[in-house]
Amino acid sequence: MYKPVKKIALILILAILLPVVFLSVYELSSVNENERLIEDTFNNQLNAILFSVNQYTEDVVNGWVNKINSGLLEKNLKPENFRSAIEKLQSENPINVIFTADDLTLGNFSEFDSLKNEGTREAVKEGIKKILGQNTQKIKRLYTYKRGGYTKIEALPGVPGCFTGLMIFIPDGGAEGKIAGIGISTEDFVRSKMGPKLQEISGGRMLISVYKGKNIPVYRTDAAFRTEATQKRPIWLLPGYSLGIALKGATIEELVSYRYRLSLILVISVNLLLIAGIWLVFRSIKKEIRLAQIKSDFVSNVSHELRTPLALISMYAETLEMGRVKTEEKKKEYYGILSQEAVRLSRIVNKILSFSQIEAGRKKYSFKESDLNEVVQEVFNTYRFHMASSGFNFTFEPEEKLPGVMLDCEAVGQAVINLIDNAAKYSGDKKIIKVTTGKDQEYAFVEVRDEGIGISQEDHEHIFEKFFRVSTGDVHNVKGTGLGLTLVKHIMEAHAGKVTLKSRLGEGSTFRLSFPLIKNN
Repeated sequence: MYKPVKKIALILILAILLPVVFLSVYELSSVNENERLIEDTFNNQLNAILFSVNQYTEDVVNGWVNKINSGLLEKNLKPENFRSAIEKLQSENPINVIFTADDLTLGNFSEFDSLKNEGTREAVKEGIKKILGQNTQKIKRLYTYKRGGYTKIEALPGVPGCFTGLMIFIPDGGAEGKIAGIGISTEDFVRSKMGPKLQEISGGRMLISVYKGKNIPVYRTDAAFRTEATQKRPIWLLPGYSLGIALKGATIEELVSYRYRLSLILVISVNLLLIAGIWLVFRSIKKEIRLAQIKSDFVSNVSHELRTPLALISMYAETLEMGRVKTEEKKKEYYGILSQEAVRLSRIVNKILSFSQIEAGRKKYSFKESDLNEVVQEVFNTYRFHMASSGFNFTFEPEEKLPGVMLDCEAVGQAVINLIDNAAKYSGDKKIIKVTTGKDQEYAFVEVRDEGIGISQEDHEHIFEKFFRVSTGDVHNVKGTGLGLTLVKHIMEAHAGKVTLKSRLGEGSTFRLSFPLIKNN
């Protein structure tokens, strides 16, 4: 039986399980790669948004520079209009100071600001001169760009107490070495110029923040939303400031992680279901193979069981028929053997017919209030002589005044006979069988106990299955159909009772049939 089972198991593993495992590994790796691709795509989109905001910021400042350059050219033609144009530019934007000078030492310094205090103006000039002196290399690059026809803006720190950001550029139409700049209030710039654009870009789906330093927020598109940014980029024209962006509801990492976990759970669940299905198929096939083997053994055992009494009946009948037995005593012995083998044959046939009726659902019982002691006593009386002649110490100990129970006496008798037959078959060298009756709580019971080879613990759950016969001890040398205990179990279920077993290898077996008392039946 084991070779076909192993072969089927190997086929299931090779044909189904291994391809599924490989496919699952591939799917998990693909899911991981796809999620990484999604994450990269999201990050690229966020980077594009941050780049767009930076570009917008630069466009705003470039617009100011263009207006200043235009005003400077206009000043050469109409000086009276220049100041009004500059004042308008300052009033419409968060600009504190606009200045021009002929060189980095601020020769011919000309400034236009919203500061009216003369002392503050001097502080502005000195502050600007100091800043320019600290960034000469950056200023030289501006001249290089200008000679190439490109006006570039360089962002520098502001003058403390006056403005917080300084935008330096090389003006149009001036002599070589001329320089100009715009001093702004950085936070006002963020709120008034960048804020509307950030709100437009966020669209309520994401949070865009402007940070000062490392983590000091100065502006959020949604003040009530406190999620930290997942992507940060510096603002080109605002030194020390950065743009941050975050999705509302969950971060990209959380979304990717959730999708990956979900895919992983689905793949594992499908694999577990498939493995469970394969296991059930394997168990079913294994059970069918085992049942087929048991049926084959059953046919072989029954054939042998039938052949033995038939051969004995045929032999002794033929001997008597041919007149070879001369004495009456010998004839009586032969007639007894014929009767005994006929009973044995009848019992085998009845057992098979009862099982057939049970399998077909046609088995019927006739219940009536009975005395369990009387039923067992009748069986004991029938078997006492046969057991004694076979060398058994066969005893019956009934409990007095046992309450009445509802029984089909013939079926219960058959169940007890089956237990006694089993005890006799598997008693081994210790030929001791004890039958007792008693009362246990709400049940009346009959026990059949032997001191034979016993039954292993692992076979306890199978012992009542049809055709099953244990494969230890001397079982292979014992004849049987494997139906006796199956019939016992069915009879007890029909009586709303139960059959229990206590047994260990080498320590004998005790079967108990428990019948509910009438008041509980």
